[in-house]
Amino acid sequence: MRANLHAPGGRCGARPTAVITGVGMVSALGSGVEESWGNLVAGRGGIVEADRIDLTGLSTGFAGQAPGLPAPEGGDRPDRAVELALAAAGEAVRRGRLAGAGYRPGRLGLVVSTSLGGTPTGETFHRAWLTDGLAAADPRPLSAYTLHACADAVATAHGLHGPRSVVSNACAAGGVAIGYALELLWGGDADAVLCGGVDPLSLVSFNGFNCLGALDEHPCAPYTRSQGLTLGEGSGFLLLEREDRARERGAELVAAALGYGLTADAHHPTAPDPGGAGAVRAMAVALAEAGHEPAEVDYVNGHGTGTPTNDVVEPKAIRGLFGTPPPVSSTKSLIGHTLGAAGAIEAVCCALAVQRGMLPPTLTDGPSPGDLDIVPDRGRPGPAALTLSNSFGFGGNNASVAIGAPARPRTVPARDEPARRVVVAGAAGLAGNAVDDAGLAAAFDTASPLYGGEPVTLDGFGPYPLGQPDLKAITRGINPAVLRRMDPLGRLAAAAVKQLHDRCGRPGRAEAERTALLFATGTGPISTVERFHRDVVLHGPSAADTRLFPNTVMNAAAGHVAVLHRFRGATATVSSGGTSMTGALHYAYRLVRRGAAERVLVLGADEAPDVLLAGYLKRRGYLGREGVRPFHGGGTVLSAGAVAVLVTSEAEAERSGLRPLAEITGFGLTGDSSGIAGIDRSGAAWADAFRTALDAAGIGPDEVDLVSAAAMGHVVADRAELSALRRAGLASRPVVASKSVVGDAGGTAPGLALLAALRAMDTGRLPGTWGVDTAPRTLPGLVPAAGREYGTVRHALVSGFAFGGSYQAMTVSRWPA
Repeated sequence: MRANLHAPGGRCGARPTAVITGVGMVSALGSGVEESWGNLVAGRGGIVEADRIDLTGLSTGFAGQAPGLPAPEGGDRPDRAVELALAAAGEAVRRGRLAGAGYRPGRLGLVVSTSLGGTPTGETFHRAWLTDGLAAADPRPLSAYTLHACADAVATAHGLHGPRSVVSNACAAGGVAIGYALELLWGGDADAVLCGGVDPLSLVSFNGFNCLGALDEHPCAPYTRSQGLTLGEGSGFLLLEREDRARERGAELVAAALGYGLTADAHHPTAPDPGGAGAVRAMAVALAEAGHEPAEVDYVNGHGTGTPTNDVVEPKAIRGLFGTPPPVSSTKSLIGHTLGAAGAIEAVCCALAVQRGMLPPTLTDGPSPGDLDIVPDRGRPGPAALTLSNSFGFGGNNASVAIGAPARPRTVPARDEPARRVVVAGAAGLAGNAVDDAGLAAAFDTASPLYGGEPVTLDGFGPYPLGQPDLKAITRGINPAVLRRMDPLGRLAAAAVKQLHDRCGRPGRAEAERTALLFATGTGPISTVERFHRDVVLHGPSAADTRLFPNTVMNAAAGHVAVLHRFRGATATVSSGGTSMTGALHYAYRLVRRGAAERVLVLGADEAPDVLLAGYLKRRGYLGREGVRPFHGGGTVLSAGAVAVLVTSEAEAERSGLRPLAEITGFGLTGDSSGIAGIDRSGAAWADAFRTALDAAGIGPDEVDLVSAAAMGHVVADRAELSALRRAGLASRPVVASKSVVGDAGGTAPGLALLAALRAMDTGRLPGTWGVDTAPRTLPGLVPAAGREYGTVRHALVSGFAFGGSYQAMTVSRWPA
């Protein structure tokens, strides 16, 4: 047995300092850092009358349009979000001289924030479907519709083969991306991380904010006129490295990313807490992580959207923390609100302010608000050795990032505490037609599929089975006042949490308020987005539904759950395709491991509506008509699923009277350059994920008692996983494939695979793999449908992947060992 890297004995106090060595930016201010910065400090705003998107019938004709970018040589112009991300990420990589830094590709991470991703591409497909019929709609561009397509394109372009994640917390996402990038550096998962955000202009967002009455008919004027926001597009990226490694290679140190804070208001789906308490806590946590006091802050880049509510609440929060506030400005007044990219672009502006001693301005249209210095109209020289970048979003999500001078010493000493052991203190879920956790467990025990029922025929295509839940049955007992605001994805998420509380007990108010909530979803509220966009396409902007739009953001379901249970700790939404749940579990692990949180609810949910089926109908060999036969081909079955996992420290589980189900002992987070929607058939990077997870757990392949595979019936994907299992020495170990029972639940699938492994640990019996009578010669460890008695399952490995070249594995070990 190898040394367990995750066992007690490590220290959490001496975190490496993360420095910013490269920045990139594309926005309404220009293409590239120098053009953008020059226009910013001169007060030359980029908000113009839109000509790239048709705003007919809306309350505004203005947008923050980024300039056109050169088309790639010898190829078609990519999706707009991909194009913007590649431009800004490429600049950050070049300015940081990453290519010559000497890092191994597998130690280079990537975190991308976005709210919309390839939504305009999806809008084009959907409009063609609605107007000309599904047979006439071209599904090929849909490979760029997924949020993680931008990350896959950037990773491929720059050979980033380490951890890869996409976060989507609406307008707070950029700050969350920087926070998770810091966790990857602090935890030793990567040597350098490229992090940033991107969002294009989209009719869904314009029509949504229009129906809420949130758009300003003029270019926005945050903190002065405050009559609404202006939407913009753009991308910003930062290259983060350990300071010692960056100095060793002679890199330019632009600034340092010193700390971050995430909180949830748990107040309302769209409106912030009117007292600003969540925003105050986010800023305070960021400064505490950075080791500084509020009085040391030189400048705050405010969220500053220009809406009346934000421009009242945020100044109140700033005054509440600082007393006498430092200068505060809104760069959105010059570039518009770039949604999921905003926090990243504004962090780039903060880094440049630190480096160049210049405070960015706010374009004004009226008097400044009282005692708040908003740096009116033009940038001005001033100290900026310590800055805060604030981002607040729908669902009551708050993010604040502390960015300062690289050599600035801490004034508050770092804690030197032992690393915590991290346990699964509770877990529950449902999938397909199972209405509760007991039904899911019974299906695992008997290898009985939870999908099927009435097959779906869509516009003449089909029939195809789907795993569809009974939403009324799974949500019985949930507060109907909150339930009325939830869409199908929110109801799935709430149902999983109810199942968890039925098993483990509902936390008291004090426990709930310090519970962090990490949400994972592969496709998000896709049925709600389809309904909202359908009304606009068929009936025009006046048909946009104010009840639907708040639920179109990826983190809406988590926001509802936070309100329902008063969860006010750190919150983030991971939307990385098929690896989403593993990524959220890894984030939770890092928070608990270093003591930033004692209890984290990791919640995954994905639905399987007809519109999702439509996106896959023309992909040859993707969908199956009979069921999922892992490693045997025939295609997959789309299914809805939801999983809730309570991740805590050992001490917190004991305090709460919970018997841990298992210890989380290791992760392997890898990627390759497969490109958008691709996968490497050799399984080399996937095998590296297995090996890294096993090394972290301190075990060898012969000590693995169960592999809970990602196999989905898709020939190419299953062959890649089979190759990875062989390369890692795991093909002869017991292997089960939960998707044969639950179907493919997208980003929630790794959570369901984890539940299958935990079930085996609890019962000593390996669940069967439906549709498999005997183990194939090529995979001798595959457990057939009948399952088998095993005895003590000590160590299990959970496998996950996302098309596009991202692979993630985690190990869990029996508790107590």
